[in-house]
Amino acid sequence: MMQHYIDTKNENKDCIIFYRLGDFYEMFFDDAKVVSKELELTLTSKSCGLPEKAPMCGVPYHSAETYLTRLVKKGYKVAICEQVEDPKEAKGMVKREVVRIVTPGTNIDSNSLDETKNNYIMSVVNMDNQFGVSICDVTTGDFFVTEVEDERSLMDEINKYSPSELICNEAFMLSSIDFDDIRYHFNTAISPLNNYYFEEHSSNDALTSHFKVDSIKSLGLSDFQVGSVSAGGLLSYLIETQKSNLNQLNNIKTYICGNYMLLDTSTRRNLELCETLRDKEKKGSLLWVLDKTKSAMGARTLRRFVEQPLVNPRDINNRLDVISELNADIINREEIREYLNAVYDLERLITRVSYETANPRDLIALKNTIKVIPGIKSLIKDYKSELFRKMYTELDELNDIYNLIDETIDEDEPPVSVRDGDIIKDGYSEEIDMLRKAKTEGKNWLASLAEKEQKKTGIKNLKIKYNKVFGYYLDVTNSYLDLVPDYFIRKQTLANSERFFTPELKDLENKILNSQDKLQSIEYDIYKGVIKTINDNIARIQDSAKILA
Repeated sequence: MMQHYIDTKNENKDCIIFYRLGDFYEMFFDDAKVVSKELELTLTSKSCGLPEKAPMCGVPYHSAETYLTRLVKKGYKVAICEQVEDPKEAKGMVKREVVRIVTPGTNIDSNSLDETKNNYIMSVVNMDNQFGVSICDVTTGDFFVTEVEDERSLMDEINKYSPSELICNEAFMLSSIDFDDIRYHFNTAISPLNNYYFEEHSSNDALTSHFKVDSIKSLGLSDFQVGSVSAGGLLSYLIETQKSNLNQLNNIKTYICGNYMLLDTSTRRNLELCETLRDKEKKGSLLWVLDKTKSAMGARTLRRFVEQPLVNPRDINNRLDVISELNADIINREEIREYLNAVYDLERLITRVSYETANPRDLIALKNTIKVIPGIKSLIKDYKSELFRKMYTELDELNDIYNLIDETIDEDEPPVSVRDGDIIKDGYSEEIDMLRKAKTEGKNWLASLAEKEQKKTGIKNLKIKYNKVFGYYLDVTNSYLDLVPDYFIRKQTLANSERFFTPELKDLENKILNSQDKLQSIEYDIYKGVIKTINDNIARIQDSAKILA
């Protein structure tokens, strides 16, 4: 095991390894020393076949995201080395592998991210006295590409997006950019990567392979040669760290910096667009005054509008036309706002679907959001402005996705974990209904057996109990041990009681536990099928989410 840990560490030298052992993630050697200090954990040690014990610390797997997030916020990268086979079926050591690398710009934990802000990762390539810039938020699927001619314009792009992580080629690190200033003002982790990430051929291959096109021309990148190198390098980095198909990244958009107002760092701060100069708080800023949004997606969109002011008169007037129609129609406006109260953060929810970490509650939230789309669409039907007409035409009601979730997923107290069962609705699957009946009948079988044995033996307080280690057992207190018959087989002796089983109880146990295991397995398979169908329709859901925002 320790050799596998060392091999994993050697393959991910710039990461802290969260190594799954049972119910804990363990860290060893220098990683343990760093994590114990940063997270104030107890540092212990473990024999590892070396002359000295290996320093060690750990965190419970069920609360690991909290600890992981704290490390990532401090700028560390964390590689999650997970058990990828059932320990019960393992022959020898349980198979483990790195399933994801979490970095400041790839953190998808919704509990640790500000829902009103994007979590951007930026890629910058310095090539032929030109900067290629690409920006991505893996939690929402946003992916943008542009190019700038000088460092001043580049700093404006960094100011616009305030990336939590910036990757770059080695040439960029030789520029006169003040990297310490970027780290200080934006809390940005800067990671120079090997130049092979940013070779034109490999970058283009990454883009065409992921987006399933023949050339970057099909992506609208033919006029963004340096930008496409930046985007391809970023995509390669994301694929390498996320170990995922990244279905949420299904579109890449180019833009010209001249379409937005150029605002340098000092101007942005003095204008207090999104935070005050003194307290660095939203309260008191322009955004604080304007923000009456009803959804997290809307809050992020408004922030982007404030941080990136338009300069094209037609684009400005198109937005103003929408505002004018809503201002003139108070009743419809308030009805739309009521509908938006029920809208969940679809962009980030869909990313969890892409990573296959969405739970049943997420799917119910998706269904409830889709439910309001027809109502919103009917309210904007008669509006005449160009943007409203476009919204009405493109807003997909997603009826097939709604029906799929409505038919399969049980809405009454859906579990957090997909492995807990009770996910699928009664009536959807005959086999599930039969197994659930067996599970319910199992309780009656056990109650009948307990009653029968009480009468047969005279042990009045005999009970059938269960735990994960011993399974089902007959519990007999010490005061009734003299009444225990010969066919009771001793399982365990405790201070105040003894535990037994009988062949009949063992037979019932097998029937009940097998039905439970099979039930959970079938429910899980159906659930994964639902997730796959939603995954296949991510682009449609994202398009509607953008309109709702």
